[in-house]
Amino acid sequence: MENIGLGIQLMVVGMSTVFLILMILISGGKLLINFVNKVAPEEVVAPKKAAAAAPATIDAGTMAVLQEVVKQITGGKGHVASAKKI
Repeated sequence: MENIGLGIQLMVVGMSTVFLILMILISGGKLLINFVNKVAPEEVVAPKKAAAAAPATIDAGTMAVLQEVVKQITGGKGHVASAKKI
């Protein structure tokens, strides 16, 4: 009986130690993240504006190929209404 009590005591002390170290590690990580965010905040990058010019259109040959592909894939039920380069 003496060994079982010692084993349980060692288990409790060991698990408590691991739990304490993990809590210190987690809180230290959170503190480090907060510190870095205050000292060097992330730069806000403005989104690039697309050219206000007319959108680039697809030439007739490419449009014909697209229509044929869609026709073959959908079994003649689908069609391409428009296409533009992005």
